[in-house]
Amino acid sequence: MRIAIIALGSRGDVQPYIALGKGLKKSGHVIRFVTHQNFEELVNLHGLESCSVEGSVQDIAQSKEMQGHIEKGNFLSVMSQMKKEAMQGAINLAKVGISACKDMNLIIAGIGGLFAGITLAEKLEIPFLQAYYIPFTPTKAFPSFLFPKLPFRYGGFLNRFTYSIARQIIWQGYRSADNLARRQVLGLPPVSFFGPYKSHRFNQNPVLYGFSSSVIPKPYDWDNNIHITGYWLLDHEDNWTPPSELIEFIKSGNPPIYVGFGSMSSRKPEETADIILNAIAKTKQRAIMLSGWGGLKKTNLPDTVFMVDSIPISWLFPRVAAAIHHGGAGTTAESLKAGIPSIVIPFFGDQFFWGKRVAELGIGPEPISRKKLTTERLVQAIQEVVTNQTMHQSASNLGAKIRAEDGVASAVAVIQKLEPN
Repeated sequence: MRIAIIALGSRGDVQPYIALGKGLKKSGHVIRFVTHQNFEELVNLHGLESCSVEGSVQDIAQSKEMQGHIEKGNFLSVMSQMKKEAMQGAINLAKVGISACKDMNLIIAGIGGLFAGITLAEKLEIPFLQAYYIPFTPTKAFPSFLFPKLPFRYGGFLNRFTYSIARQIIWQGYRSADNLARRQVLGLPPVSFFGPYKSHRFNQNPVLYGFSSSVIPKPYDWDNNIHITGYWLLDHEDNWTPPSELIEFIKSGNPPIYVGFGSMSSRKPEETADIILNAIAKTKQRAIMLSGWGGLKKTNLPDTVFMVDSIPISWLFPRVAAAIHHGGAGTTAESLKAGIPSIVIPFFGDQFFWGKRVAELGIGPEPISRKKLTTERLVQAIQEVVTNQTMHQSASNLGAKIRAEDGVASAVAVIQKLEPN
């Protein structure tokens, strides 16, 4: 088949789909990858054809306005800012997308490319397949990722209803932009006020979930058309060589703790770094800090801390004792695969969901929201992860289960059943 994959967002949002695309290409399919231009090099590096959309989520994330919204930890506030940024982006995506998808047999997208994918599939009259790395299909088993603190005792109907709310929050954030692109670029009528969720094209094919059933068991009310395949993880590039100074640091003492917040930007990166460094010093640990998209910044570091601008965490995580991170889906998946405990510092969105899940699995303490992060709270969390042997064993056992899975191969097997005879 000729398959277009639409994946937008941060690197953690895009990487699972690159891994899926590589697996599909290896199985003989022609893959065309639609993403923002700042990921073009990454896509090409992994042997996939890239169709680049002008713009960068990193530029948006690092704006003062967005940093302020992220620091508030309010998903509605973030979506409101994204809505302002989405109008021209939707036009660019539609123009690139119609060209990229015109000779395809199938379009695959998750939340980041969902509405554009459905619209393009409608325009070109080709099938569409949902592929997510976080639960998006309604269930009574647990609440939506936007409502992770909902008490489970209410359960049932209320849990399921939270998915309707979450779907509407996401759709209303993109509705104006999506309909603008439909009208100006694609010549299509506007979508219903409530979104495309009940359309035939949205529901015509299986739904894929790129996480492990050992992390989130399949809900009892999901039918056989919904597949939890295992994680879609991207191995680090074979030609990547770690800096010799980093190797020397890792070998020079006890395994360090990883600290990094990925794509999460902060208006006060040095303040965040000070909290981290004070906690590391008080607990007498060593650390490797990832600067990321402006999340951490500090000069004159002690000998016990090594700062890097970027590094493949798939290589690093098996070499550290634990990870302190924001709870992004990709970072969480890599920490789970490596079999190490995590201290999750969520900023907004699904990060709270993954932080809570880490704690429920017994492989990390309760998450500490970025707004409530203090040196004292972080010291307590670090002491727990370095001394709790049960936690380490649970993380190790879960990591072994995840490493035994092949989520990409399982997803490819489902997709290949859609191929016309």
